[in-house]
Order: sequence, then structure tokens, then C-alpha cells
Amino acid sequence: MGRTPRNWVPGSTYHVTARGNRKQDLFHQREDRKKYLLYLQETKDKYPFTIHAYCLMPNHIIY
Repeated sequence: MGRTPRNWVPGSTYHVTARGNRKQDLFHQREDRKKYLLYLQETKDKYPFTIHAYCLMPNHIIY
């Protein structure tokens, strides 16, 4: 069962995370990270928002 949607409030700061299933790696090669960052840039171009910091770890992502 999925979680209930978060309330979105304009101007608020959010801590966003994603983790691999059963803590498995999300990124296996350097190209995987590059592709993820490309998707992130495309999303940021389409929906402007500020990223204060990010960290791409082998099995999870934090913004």
C-alpha cells in the first residue's frame, strides 16, 4: 500500500529521499549517475525549484 500524498506548500523546504528496493544499489556505473543527473536537470528546467544540496550514494539519494 502506498503512503498518502504529502501536503505541498509553496515556499516550503522539503527533504527528498529515494532508496533502492531492499537497500539495493541504484547506481551501478558512472553513466547511471550521469543519466540520473540529466533527468534531474530536465525536471528542474520544466518545474523550476531550488536544490540546496544533494548526495548520490550507491543505494540512496538525498536532496
